[in-house]
Amino acid sequence: MDFKIEPTKIIKVNEREIFCFNIEGINIDEKTVSSFGDEWSKFNNFTEKEIQDIGQQYFDILPPQINEYSRVLDVGCGTGRWSKYLSGKVKWIEAIDPSNAVFAAVSLLSDVNNVRVSNASADNLPFEDETFDLVMSIGVLHHIPNTQQALADITAKAKRGGFVYVYLYYALDNRGKLFKAIFKIASVMRYFISRLPGFIKRMICELIAFFIYLPLIGLSYILKKIFKKSNLWKKIPLSFYVGTSLKVIRNDALDRFGTPLEQRFSKEQVVNMMSKAGLSDIVVSNNMPYWHAIGKRN
Repeated sequence: MDFKIEPTKIIKVNEREIFCFNIEGINIDEKTVSSFGDEWSKFNNFTEKEIQDIGQQYFDILPPQINEYSRVLDVGCGTGRWSKYLSGKVKWIEAIDPSNAVFAAVSLLSDVNNVRVSNASADNLPFEDETFDLVMSIGVLHHIPNTQQALADITAKAKRGGFVYVYLYYALDNRGKLFKAIFKIASVMRYFISRLPGFIKRMICELIAFFIYLPLIGLSYILKKIFKKSNLWKKIPLSFYVGTSLKVIRNDALDRFGTPLEQRFSKEQVVNMMSKAGLSDIVVSNNMPYWHAIGKRN
């Protein structure tokens, strides 16, 4: 697959190439990009089981039209774990990220031959419009200043009749008052923690993972085992992580509390944004994580 513009440089890492493009744009938060570069440098390796387990949760609404003939664009690929999950199910994947996470991605994807990694941003994608059967952006667009514009930019790269898949942090619109109150406290914590020097921020996020995340996840697990016919355990904050590896939990604690820019959207807002971007037949999964959705480009 050809680029529509020439890369500014090509970096070789262990016999793999990273194609670098200009990432200076209007719709990008440099502090957040830098934060994710640090995050993925710390959490840069996932086992095959971890990738398969979490991939099944996120891709429960992937349509059958995405198959071994499909070409995919992964916007904000991070370590490349989503690309690795899909690599055996599709023909080709272009994985792009504006941060230093691209170095982690080429490492994780070292044994995958149908994924190319590039250093590029959502508002300066080096591909022609209407190129891909599936464009996906998982846990990324809510970290971009203008999420609606970013959604429109990535949708333009999908073929007519192709699909756009996104995961956007939810606004707790399906949660009760107590859950929302706890979240507000966490948001205040995030505001201050995300602005700390890197080492201190990472240390505090580790403490949060062990002394806040793990106890709540443990409580959810116990309730799940005791009340087998009840969904009571799902009402506990962080219950989503039951059965998840410690590495993923630590990673997500850093993601949640260490990122400077974070936006959240209700289910209705997600659908409206996708419609406005030119998508139809929108499906929003009722399963965690909230909200992940897919739509067909008009």
